[in-house]
This record gives sequence, structure tokens and C-alpha cells, in this order.
Amino acid sequence: MNAHQPGHEPTPGPGRQGRRVSSGWTRDSDAELVARIAWSRLAEPGDPVAARLVAQFGPVDALGAVTEGRASDIGRFLPRLAGLDPQRDLEVALRSGATVLVPQSGCWPEGVEDLAAPPFCLYVRGDARLLTSVRHVGVAVVGARASSAYGETVAVDLAAGLAEAGFTVVSGAAYGVDAAAHQGALTLAGPTIAVLAGGIERPYPPRNADLIARIAAEGAVVSEVPPGSAPTRTRFLERNRLIATMSAGTVVVEAGLRSGSLSTARKAADHLRPVGAVPGPVTSPTSAGCHQAVRDGYAVLVTDAAEVAELVGGYGVAAPRRPSGPVRAGDELDPTCRAVLAALPHRRPVEVGALAGHAGVAVPEVIASLGRLEAVGLALRGEHGWRKVRPPP
Repeated sequence: MNAHQPGHEPTPGPGRQGRRVSSGWTRDSDAELVARIAWSRLAEPGDPVAARLVAQFGPVDALGAVTEGRASDIGRFLPRLAGLDPQRDLEVALRSGATVLVPQSGCWPEGVEDLAAPPFCLYVRGDARLLTSVRHVGVAVVGARASSAYGETVAVDLAAGLAEAGFTVVSGAAYGVDAAAHQGALTLAGPTIAVLAGGIERPYPPRNADLIARIAAEGAVVSEVPPGSAPTRTRFLERNRLIATMSAGTVVVEAGLRSGSLSTARKAADHLRPVGAVPGPVTSPTSAGCHQAVRDGYAVLVTDAAEVAELVGGYGVAAPRRPSGPVRAGDELDPTCRAVLAALPHRRPVEVGALAGHAGVAVPEVIASLGRLEAVGLALRGEHGWRKVRPPP
């Protein structure tokens, strides 16, 4: 099944008349899609029992086993069976402008399949094609909600630099570092993906509604829970596992010792994704989690987009230029030349023999070094010997 592509109106399929569906829709895929939507309503994200049933029997037969009471350990699903209406959930998703992806969809993010309990389906507003390559070029930029001005500035700069280099910035659209990361990517018109803990049609937090709408218009907004679902603490934690595994790597900008952002970082490390952590003042509680992640060994210290790109890599993207200190005359010299240069006086010329004694270098090596230093304008031979030339500022 191919996902609905922006700018292409898919053809109506079976079911309710006039319903917008994905291109490549068939009656067989309709049954699986409806079953997967039903499972997204019946089970909480990451539910191990639901994941086991679907993996063992397939989504359609597993749903039948639950509704007919033929499966074990189904008591957890029974309270939601009475109000189950996957067709209604599909209609609400489509009316909100969302596409529903399943693992057979061309745009399905391959990284989430590494999870023991991957999502049954994904509701996507915006350009679902961004999910196709996010496993290779996506960088999760996460951090504290109660962030500092320092953390938000770093998040904006990191995301902008990564977007300029061709990476897709992934985050959770929360207050603080998440919002700053999305804004940094959007500033450069770069691709960005927001993963929500609630329904696709209810932006959370509400004060970020405009930001989430802009991400949907210029990037993609993703959720694994059906429309109308409220964001809860456990759903936030399970949302983090999607951010961690759909991306090529994760960077924590600011995090307290009990920050949920650290759960994203640990999940990424557990699934062999590289993790970076931005350092902060040792007196800052919002950087304590970053420092601990580096001390614990599952995160690498990073300070800019170039270092993140070097850590994460990426197919088809160019690493941002790494900053360097000022270039000084003599930086390119070999150790012998440097020793001779250090021994050369600025004012009073010195003979080769005396210079060899000062530098602790054999006379033939001093002569060869002086030739190289003269060629690059760092040494000058006069009537009474050699002296150092001050390089221009």
C-alpha cells in the first residue's frame, strides 16, 4: 500500500462512499488497515500483549480472537470493545487532513520496526514522505520543557545547522527545547517532524498549536494513537520510543536528572543509535542530566551541528563545516622545524652551530629546517647569521 502523497488526490476505495483513502487501496488492505486502526484504539502504545497477538496472528485474526473471546490475556482490552469504531476513527483522521500509514505503506519509518512493540499504524498530517528516509537522515533534538535561554539558543542553532546540511529534525513539539528545535529547522525551511503523544487533530501543548500547524504545513506531524486521544504521562514516554528509533541519532540539549528526554536518549542507545549530549554550566540543574549521560558512557559530548553530523552521519547529506581556532604561522611545520623556529632570536642573528645547540638539533637538520623556514617567510639569513621574521598579523 502506498501512502497518500501531497498534491495527489487518491481514488475512493471500498467502504463509505466518497471516503478519501490511500492510492493503491484494495479490499484486502482495507481489512488490515481497519484492524490496525482498531488495535490503535484498543491497546495503549507499547502494549506487549497486543504486540504479541498481532505478531502471532496478524492484525485481522488477532482482532477477531479478541472480539470473539478466543484469545488469552484479553481482559485489558474488553473495556474499550464496546465503543470500538475504527471506521469512525478513520473518518475523523481523514477529515483532519491526516494520512493513515501501516507497515506495508511506502512511507512507513523503518526504524520503528526495531521496537518490541512497534506502532500498529501511524496518523500523519503533512508530508508523509519525510518518514521514508528519517531513519538515515533524521536527528532527534530533545530536551527540557523548563529550558533556559542558553538551551533554547543552542537548540535553535543546532537544528538550523542540521537542516542546512540536509538532515531532518525530529522532536516532540513540547515547550522549551523541542519547540526551539522545530523553529530552528523551520527558519532554514528545513524538514522537521513532530511526534505527538495525543490525537493527531488535537495539538498539545495548546499554546504550541500555531507551531504544530506550521510543522504540518511544512513538515510532518505524527501520532500512533487514534483521533481524540488525550496525551498522558505514559503516552509521552511511549512517544519518546518512536522519536528515538525512527531517527538516525538523538541529541539531548538540556535535561534534568529525571527528565523524560533522558528516556529518549536511553531508548536510542538501547537500539544502537548514537546519542549526543550538549554540556552546560556545572551549576545548572537543567544540564545535570546531559552531564550524567556523558559520565554514564551512553552519550558523546557535542557542541554544534558539525559535531552532531559527525556523530550521526547520514546518507546523502553534507556535514556542516566544523569551526576551528585561528591559523597561526608555523602550524603546518614538522617538530624539527618548530624547534629551530622556537630557538631563533628576533633581533640578534645567530650562526647555525649556535642555533643547533640552542634547539638541540643536529647541524644538518638545522640547515634543512632553516631552508624550509626561509621559504615560508619565517626565517631570514643575514650577513651575521639567521634570525626570526615576525609574521604579519
